[in-house]
Amino acid sequence: MTPLYEVAVIGAGISGLGTAIKLREAGITDFVVLEKADSVGGVWRDNTYPGCAVDIPSVAYSYSFAPHDGWSRKYAPQPEILSYLRETADRFRVSEHLRLGVEVFDAGWDGTQRCWVLDTSSGEIRARSLVAAAGPWHEPSLPCIEGLDSFPGPVFHTSRWDHDVDLTGQRVAIVGTGASAIQVVPSIAEQVAELHVLQRTPQWVVPKAEPRPSRVVRRLGLNRLGLVHGFRRRREELILELTNIAFHQPWGQAAFKWIGRQNIRAAIADPELRAALTPEWSVGCKRLLMSSEYYPALARPNVSVVSTGLTAVRGNTLVGEDGSETEVDVVIMATGFKILDMPIAGRVRGIDGRSLAEHWDGSPQAYLGSTVPGFPNLYILFGPNVSAVASGFLIVESQLQQVVQALTHLRRSGGVSLEVRAHVMHKFNDDVQAALQSTVYNSGGCRSYYFDKNGRNGFSWPWSARRLRRMTARFDPADYVVTRA
Repeated sequence: MTPLYEVAVIGAGISGLGTAIKLREAGITDFVVLEKADSVGGVWRDNTYPGCAVDIPSVAYSYSFAPHDGWSRKYAPQPEILSYLRETADRFRVSEHLRLGVEVFDAGWDGTQRCWVLDTSSGEIRARSLVAAAGPWHEPSLPCIEGLDSFPGPVFHTSRWDHDVDLTGQRVAIVGTGASAIQVVPSIAEQVAELHVLQRTPQWVVPKAEPRPSRVVRRLGLNRLGLVHGFRRRREELILELTNIAFHQPWGQAAFKWIGRQNIRAAIADPELRAALTPEWSVGCKRLLMSSEYYPALARPNVSVVSTGLTAVRGNTLVGEDGSETEVDVVIMATGFKILDMPIAGRVRGIDGRSLAEHWDGSPQAYLGSTVPGFPNLYILFGPNVSAVASGFLIVESQLQQVVQALTHLRRSGGVSLEVRAHVMHKFNDDVQAALQSTVYNSGGCRSYYFDKNGRNGFSWPWSARRLRRMTARFDPADYVVTRA
């Protein structure tokens, strides 16, 4: 007999684990968490490349209800974050609801039974409500490059790092200069014979200071006191809020650009390379990157910056858009993820049988990044336009405020389905898009993954993280249609 759960959760990363914990806290225990991998952790399980670490201060990078004070560094490395997530899952007994190795191929709304029917790798599963918690940093974005498939050596994405490949003495190319690339480059530069960094556009990179607690503080355990930890967390969250404000002020732009240029000057002596590494667009137009090791690595004699995009591969030769040719043995793709065309959108079908991807037609929209008309009892985490300048944990917890209230309201009202009203979603998205027009994300002069194929910013949150928390904290039943049996 096909099981029928009250809630099914897709994904067991930060979003999925947080959902499970908050469901249990709300007294909802009839749920299942489906994870296609063999363990929890999401992006922190998948990304094991050299140098992988968080770029949000660790003290703010945890669930507010499960603070962690044992980080070894200000910006924790990947193994520590993964360990934290697994320990938190055990502590809150998520494993009781977890089904590993189960991939969801399709999820369709059954209008007769008023439930979601999931076609999975372990058979059919039914659930009254569905939480899509797969996240946007899940599926690698791999550009279609002529001849790349026939490259004779190893080719892999940073999030699918091939640890069987020994880079020692190899000629290596890394394609891309985003958040992953600036961590990989300094981590492998000494090991390889040659490292060629293919840079289509330069990025703003500011220093990453990592002060460690003093010996006295560590010995007395002052860094572990709840009061001190809480203060440090709020301080870092405030700094992120102030950073967002600074992005949109002339003085902030001037300050960040000066810091970024000084970071280049401190490591790079060659004026031509300095110029090639200096962006022309506004700080914050793309994700602001942090590293004190990236530019020194680029200054090494065995490292070169190829200021062009990759257009073709012929044997061992990479051909740039400018016609340049570079011979390499290994190609590492640091090309990001399918952020706005997330694969889960193509697997979830609503009332009319069409998928989210078909409804969105390239431009994702949802109310508070979560609910969509025509998709009853569906909740998306880290959905469209909720990416504030804040920790991912804060964003997820903000959305979960709304999701858990919606599920609780459905329970108490005796309803069988809850669906956001179309005019509510459209009004919200009109407000978001209007507010974005004056932000650096839209007017900063760069081309970023924030924009979809139709030229619409479906990623950024235009206001403060505090406003996101405030708006998601208030659940208004009038915004939804509740259908009763």
